[in-house]
Amino acid sequence: MSEKVRVAIAGLGFGAEFIPIYQAHPDAELVAVCQRSKDDLDRVADSFEVPRRYTAFDEMLRDPDIDAVHINTPIAAHAEHTIAALEAGKHVACTVPMATTLDECRAIVAAVRESGKRYMMMETVVYSREFLHVQDLVADGTIGRLQFMRGSHHQEMAGWPGYWEGLPPMYYATHAVSPVLALANTLAESVVCLGSGRIAPNLEAHYGSPFAVESALLTLRDTEVGAEIARSLFETAREYVESFTVFGDRATFEWEQTQGSGHVLHVGEAPARIDVPDFAHRLPKEIARFTTRGVYDEENEHLSFVQGAGHGGSHPHLVHEFVRSIAEDRAPAVDEATAANWTSVGICAHESAMRGGARVAVPDYAEVRR
Repeated sequence: MSEKVRVAIAGLGFGAEFIPIYQAHPDAELVAVCQRSKDDLDRVADSFEVPRRYTAFDEMLRDPDIDAVHINTPIAAHAEHTIAALEAGKHVACTVPMATTLDECRAIVAAVRESGKRYMMMETVVYSREFLHVQDLVADGTIGRLQFMRGSHHQEMAGWPGYWEGLPPMYYATHAVSPVLALANTLAESVVCLGSGRIAPNLEAHYGSPFAVESALLTLRDTEVGAEIARSLFETAREYVESFTVFGDRATFEWEQTQGSGHVLHVGEAPARIDVPDFAHRLPKEIARFTTRGVYDEENEHLSFVQGAGHGGSHPHLVHEFVRSIAEDRAPAVDEATAANWTSVGICAHESAMRGGARVAVPDYAEVRR
C-alpha cells in the first residue's frame, strides 16, 4: 500500500458527499469513482476533477492502484459488493445496513477475516455531534448508572428510489439501534418485536412485509439494561426524527422530538434544553470544516442529507476513522462483528414481528470463519 490510503467511491448519490472529504484528508487519496450511469458519473467526476471513472463495479475492483472501496450502492447490493471487494484485496467501508439477511452478515464477517482487510460500516449516528456529546456525558458520570435506552427512526420514504418501496421497517434500523448499543458498550442478545398498522398492498407486495411500524424490545449482553427500538418507513404521519434517549440514575438525555425544539437533559426532575457542541476539533484541520457543510447546493441536495439534518456532522469523522484504521492496521470502531450485530437486530426483529412477537436470538459472530 502507498503512504496514503488510495480510495474509490462506488455510488455517487449520497456517496458524492464523501468525495471532497477523502480528497482533503491528509492520509487519503481519492483515486476513482464508480457509477452505473455514465452521464451521472461524468457529471460528478467532472465537478470534483476525479480522472479515473468506472461504470462497472467489477472492473473498478481490478484496479491495482485502489487500496479501499467506500460502497454507497443500493441496499440489496451491499453484501455482494462488499464480499467482491474484500476478495479483490480491498479494504471496505459500506453505508448501512451491512446486509439484509443473516447469511449475508455471516458471509461478510467470514470474508473480512479470511481477507485480512478492514471493514467498517459507516453508521452516521454514532459519529453525530449528539452522540459524541452524550458519550462524553456517560463517560464523565453526568448520566450516572444507565437504566434504560430508547432509539427511534421515523421517516417517510415516498419518492425515494424504487427498491425502498415496502422495505420492512427494521431492515433499515441501524440508525436507531447503533446509538443505544454503543452507549451501553455492548451488543444485542435477543429481540421481541411487534408489527403494527398496515401499508398499502402495492407496497407490501415488494417484500411481503405488511407493517407500517415495527417496535422491538432488546436484551443486551452482560447487562441488566434493556432497550426499545421503534421504526417506520411508509404511511405513518410523523415529522422526520432519528433519535435516541438515554435514561440514567443521575440524568437523562432526550433527543429533540420536533425539528428545532431542542435537546433536553433531565437532571433529577428538572429538564433543561441544552446546546450540543460540534466536535470538529477531534479531526485533522484539513477536514474539520465538513462537520457543518455538505457538497450539495440548494438546487441539488440529496434527500438523506436534507432529511437527516446533515447527519450531525458525522461524515468527516467516519472517513477519518476508516482511513486511520487502515493506516494503523487496526479494527475500526464499527468493525465486521459490531456491524453484523447492529444489522442483525433489525433482521431478527422483523422475523419476530412476522412470527407474532416470538423471541429471536441475535447470532454471535465472534467465531465465524469460512
